[in-house]
Amino acid sequence: MLIYAGIDEAGYGPMLGPLCVACSVFAVHGHDPDVSGPCDLWKTLKKAVCRKRADKKRRIAIDDSKKIKLPNDGNVHPLRFLERGVLGFHMAPIETGAADCPQCDDHLFRRLRVGADPAAWYQSVTALPVAHTFDELRIHAARLRKTLHAEGVVCHDLACEAIDAATFNRQVQLMGTKSSVNFCAVLRHIDAIWTRWPAEHPRVIIDRQGGRTHYLDDLLRAWPDVKIQILAETDTLSRYRLERDGSLITLSFMVEAESAHLPVALASMIAKYVRELFMIRLNRYFQAIMPELKPTAGYTEDARRYLAQIEPLIAQLNIDRGVLIRSV
Repeated sequence: MLIYAGIDEAGYGPMLGPLCVACSVFAVHGHDPDVSGPCDLWKTLKKAVCRKRADKKRRIAIDDSKKIKLPNDGNVHPLRFLERGVLGFHMAPIETGAADCPQCDDHLFRRLRVGADPAAWYQSVTALPVAHTFDELRIHAARLRKTLHAEGVVCHDLACEAIDAATFNRQVQLMGTKSSVNFCAVLRHIDAIWTRWPAEHPRVIIDRQGGRTHYLDDLLRAWPDVKIQILAETDTLSRYRLERDGSLITLSFMVEAESAHLPVALASMIAKYVRELFMIRLNRYFQAIMPELKPTAGYTEDARRYLAQIEPLIAQLNIDRGVLIRSV
């Protein structure tokens, strides 16, 4: 059996909203990567999933979230395909049964182990789904469930860490760079996977961190008592095998990992969907006070426009800018 996991982030660059780092973990029964080579879940699950949004067979599109999310000003809800992928896999069998569709974003956050944010602008709740009916999602999930079962694949875990602006700013001040904040979240996901499957030699694929090719020193700082073997350090792939107390894990940091590995693409979609749900909450809070305010996705140029417009509210409500706005 192969434990096959992917980790990716969304919201690394914006001024507003959380940095979200997510993972997805699959068990592929009957697959030994040392014998059979790499696993292609797009191929294995082709009856239920594909890469492109437009599919005549109405399969679930799984790809880099940048390709899956629709424009905010289009005729179709921008989260339609993100939601179908994230909730479709969430509702598919998890070990012994099928999880029903979460009724609201708060339910989904708890299931993904997303921590609560105390900021006032994140306290509202959004009903789910936002871009489908329950019946539509149940149909997609049932098809996926059937395909997963037929192919001996189990979606064991979906998880996301959302780092709010206040926490992000504190961690940047402590660690020195936002890349370190992101990487530490990645390490926490890796450690959780390794702790849960110590006897299964998990293979974890991570989207390359900021163009870096060398990770050995950081891995040694995270796990000082672990033996680490460098398997590859090239322009496109950095791979390491770690061992502790006889337990193995292989980590691969890859350029465009979300294009080569479905678990990474799904992690990218989870991170993006969670971030978008947080941004719905943030925009709802400020628009309730200032109805004419145009919503923002939180990225730098438009975030500056948004902040300029809500400046009177920041002063009126005595909002700590370090809790709302990221420092870098």
